[in-house]
Amino acid sequence: MQRLPPPAPLISRCNGFKLRALFVTPDAVKRDVFYGVNFEFSFNTAHWDPRPYTSEIRGIVGAHVGKFDLIFNPIVDNSWNGFSRLEVVPETRVAMAVSEIYKLALEEYADFGTITHFLPATKQTHQLFGVIDVTTKAVGIELGVGAGLTSASDHWVLKLILSRDL
Repeated sequence: MQRLPPPAPLISRCNGFKLRALFVTPDAVKRDVFYGVNFEFSFNTAHWDPRPYTSEIRGIVGAHVGKFDLIFNPIVDNSWNGFSRLEVVPETRVAMAVSEIYKLALEEYADFGTITHFLPATKQTHQLFGVIDVTTKAVGIELGVGAGLTSASDHWVLKLILSRDL
């Protein structure tokens, strides 16, 4: 019988550190339709991404329809290796407000390949997440469980995002 190595400590499984700057229509939470752009700069651990520094440009297009939020993010990842290596990684989110503090959401994350060469469908990644959002004055918490929808995707992923507006 083959013996498996012990699991790595949890801290070594973290992605790294990210800084985000979000620009969105004023009072977006009160509007029926909103839009914006998010710039993200990341420092990555080697097991997550072999490139220590990456960034993304995340377009934001959304609508509030009653208790529901419908959001599409056309995202371009940048590993600073030239325009032809920009990666197309869109995200779609449908969320339902349970209260002023809690939301339940489904999110789909995809990776289609570079802007100049989309991958064949069998090599694209697609993951579906079930998410719980908790928003307080002190902190935002986003907790989710994701399942891979293609053979190229990670089978299971847990995500935890803690945020605080400055």
